[in-house]
Amino acid sequence: MAQNPTYAMWNRLAGKPVGKQLFSAAMCLRVPYFRTVLPSVRDLGPGRCEVTSPKWWGVYNHIKTFHAIAACNLAEIAMGMLAEATVPATHRWLPKGMTVEYVAKAETSLRAVAELPELPEFGDEGFELPVPVTITDTHGKPVVTATITIWVTKKKEM
Repeated sequence: MAQNPTYAMWNRLAGKPVGKQLFSAAMCLRVPYFRTVLPSVRDLGPGRCEVTSPKWWGVYNHIKTFHAIAACNLAEIAMGMLAEATVPATHRWLPKGMTVEYVAKAETSLRAVAELPELPEFGDEGFELPVPVTITDTHGKPVVTATITIWVTKKKEM
């Protein structure tokens, strides 16, 4: 199947010195709102994405922990990059919904992992694809869990 251009860029850059940083910067240029959490894509492949974000004053809430919505932004980045690496260039995806549980205070930098239990088949019919995301602190303790549902359809031929 045809590879998505975002995933192709990852494959070109990830193994090079500072390649992952360049990829993460390019991602933020394409989707400027992502910059708010200073994300760094650590791993990316079909069905899996890992992204980290430092705890800095720009993501603080009123008690100086990682803001809940900033954590949601990190979850969306992990899901979006997973979708870019998983959905072939013949198809498109759109976010449809998100459920989130805040399971503990996020007092450190965070790591979000979006991972599919199995890769779907991409045919002619549209389908919903739930993408689970777990966000952990630097001690490995889960602080946020989310499921982001995306709608996947075949691109219309021009």
